[in-house]
Amino acid sequence: MIEVQDLVKIYGTNRAVDGISFKVDKGEIVGFLGPNGAGKSTTMKILTCFIAPDGGKASIAGHGVLDDSLAVRKRLGYLPENTPLYEDMGVIEFLSFIASIRSIPSKQRQSRIDEVVDRCGLRLVAGKTISQLSRGYRQRVGLAQALIHDPDILILDEPTSALDPSQIVEIRELIREIGKQKTILLSTHIMQEVSATCTRVIIISRGRIVAQGTPDELTSGGRRGRTIRAMIHAKHGEVTPLVKNLPGLISVEGSELPGEQGVALVLASFEKDVKDPAERIYALAREKSWTMRELREDRSTLEEVFIRVTRTV
Repeated sequence: MIEVQDLVKIYGTNRAVDGISFKVDKGEIVGFLGPNGAGKSTTMKILTCFIAPDGGKASIAGHGVLDDSLAVRKRLGYLPENTPLYEDMGVIEFLSFIASIRSIPSKQRQSRIDEVVDRCGLRLVAGKTISQLSRGYRQRVGLAQALIHDPDILILDEPTSALDPSQIVEIRELIREIGKQKTILLSTHIMQEVSATCTRVIIISRGRIVAQGTPDELTSGGRRGRTIRAMIHAKHGEVTPLVKNLPGLISVEGSELPGEQGVALVLASFEKDVKDPAERIYALAREKSWTMRELREDRSTLEEVFIRVTRTV
């Protein structure tokens, strides 16, 4: 649905977008992450035909952003970082105005307005002017205007920026619900939002893609290999030397816990392609009749992955 190939945007001597390529398939919710100034908003403005690229290609549902921009605009809905609303308009008045701009036939406008008002939870404020709304409800109006023409694709730039925790949860749930039927490219700085809503993540830094994959792939691959944390009750000094002999092991660290005679905390790192490394430790524990108190994969957080990959550029 979204395809970007060798995309470039230059401002003076600054390559804001530096030859990036990626795809977003139908039904995906993809988190587009990066530090401030990384090139996220610039990429989104190119995809939504607000600015032209200086190199490369970008298309929405098979339509090029340069040679078929009107078709692109018909197929997508866009919520910029700073939600553009006419504050002197009422909620329904504003949505009716957007519906006319989107060339929705007059006979269908009221049904489309009713649908997005219900879908975005605006019924309680439908009679108010936009200036009377809280920040959370303004974001909902912004989402409603992006949805009113029933686009296949949504591009959302910081949709929960400056919202309080309860508003963030509300908008996040709304995006997750919309994502069941739409393709979504979502920019955010909130890693919990990514974990809760996104099926895949693209991380950009200084105009270049530095990491991409599912949240699970990124957090399991954020360190060198796969690290297993095990707490084992066994004879003093017995565990670590035997774990060192397991196939595919990169390194192992062990320590006796204070006040826990014979209990070892083991951190064993295995090569990434080793299948079920935790099962290998469990099988060893059964063979040696050790008591297993804890066994789990020790993963990086998305925050750790984000910091690591954006610092290496």
